[in-house]
Amino acid sequence: MTAFPPAASYYAAANPAAPARPPLAGDLRADVAIVGAGFTGLSAALHLAERGVSVVVLEQARVGWGASGRNGGQVHTGQRREQDELERIAGRDDARKLWDMAEEAKGLLRDFIERRGIDCRYEAGLIHADHKRSYVAETHAYARKLAQDYGYDRIEPLDRDQLRALVKSDNYHGGSIDHGGGHLDPLALVFGLAHAAEAAGARIHENSGVRRIRHGARVTLETDGGTVSADTVLICTDGLLEGVDATVEAHVAPIANHIAVTAPLGERLREALTSRAAVSDSRFVVYYYRPTPDGRLLFGGGETYSTTLPAEIAPIVRRHMLKVFPQLRDVPIEHAWGGVLGITPTRQPFVRAIRPNVLVAAGYSGQGVLLGPMFGKILAEAVAGRLERFDLLSRLPVPAFPGGRWLRRPLLVAAMSYYALRDRL
Repeated sequence: MTAFPPAASYYAAANPAAPARPPLAGDLRADVAIVGAGFTGLSAALHLAERGVSVVVLEQARVGWGASGRNGGQVHTGQRREQDELERIAGRDDARKLWDMAEEAKGLLRDFIERRGIDCRYEAGLIHADHKRSYVAETHAYARKLAQDYGYDRIEPLDRDQLRALVKSDNYHGGSIDHGGGHLDPLALVFGLAHAAEAAGARIHENSGVRRIRHGARVTLETDGGTVSADTVLICTDGLLEGVDATVEAHVAPIANHIAVTAPLGERLREALTSRAAVSDSRFVVYYYRPTPDGRLLFGGGETYSTTLPAEIAPIVRRHMLKVFPQLRDVPIEHAWGGVLGITPTRQPFVRAIRPNVLVAAGYSGQGVLLGPMFGKILAEAVAGRLERFDLLSRLPVPAFPGGRWLRRPLLVAAMSYYALRDRL
């Protein structure tokens, strides 16, 4: 099992504990077996089970234990890469389809919240803050492009003073606010998806890490407690599939991100944020933060390139938080934790059939809150034989990391360290 600290997140404290699901015991058969009980796997399970497909989900720890239940909760617009780049690498027609897919993903989240009654405390508004003056013109130009070429007029450009009125920091020179983006409680969303999937007939087994995949006309997943034999397997683990499938590991690398949450701030929250919008800045190693429903500041910052997280996370995040909000120096931190997400060399998602009956969707590179549930739906479509959107995602270029399994991490650390240094220049 991947190393992971026991530190409980703010989300774990804010949500009622989920019921324990039994580990796999014995040998099962299913139409579809899913590896990973996060946004993607649970959405796929829900959409398949509602069509009468027999589904078993295997989770190595607890539902929402990975990145899906531990992230910053931000809902961005679009794919992980901007439309300019998608037009260049995929062509205008496919770029438009990818845009429409991401907009549909917002609608899917609304469906989960409004029709299915998943209370994940969604709030509208996502601010992009540029930490370099030269970036502001590009941000404003991109907002104009989305309005002109894609009919998306919900992004409002902000100059320095307008941004400073919303984000009380001297760190930024301007940016934008996306009224179509937002933020939510990701653990509440993943708990709601698990409940909905089970209600539709899916079976979820926790503490059932997959140790081996035996390929064939039917695929068999082996755990310490038993096996699941299925016609089709969906791998939905993002950055947490160490030692199980070499193809996925070659294309998706794990990085750990750190988050801290302050004590309730009351009126002092307005010393940092004057709106309920979340914020994500322009650093390559991004800072992201938002107000919580109970008046705290949630702040994410600092990355490590291992699945073993630091023992003391709060001091790491505090150092980054005070670069943005030195006025909060005396504010106590009550929760601090980390999570492991998957990135790819191009930051495009790795969506592929790695064998005729083994499909994977991973490597969201920080865009999983929006894309994960939607890609689970697309995996379910692919199982049903509707491959158009799955094939569209499969065409996105995602080469393997250079260096193979043993050298990819040192090379990744070197590259990320370079970009982190560039952020500071």
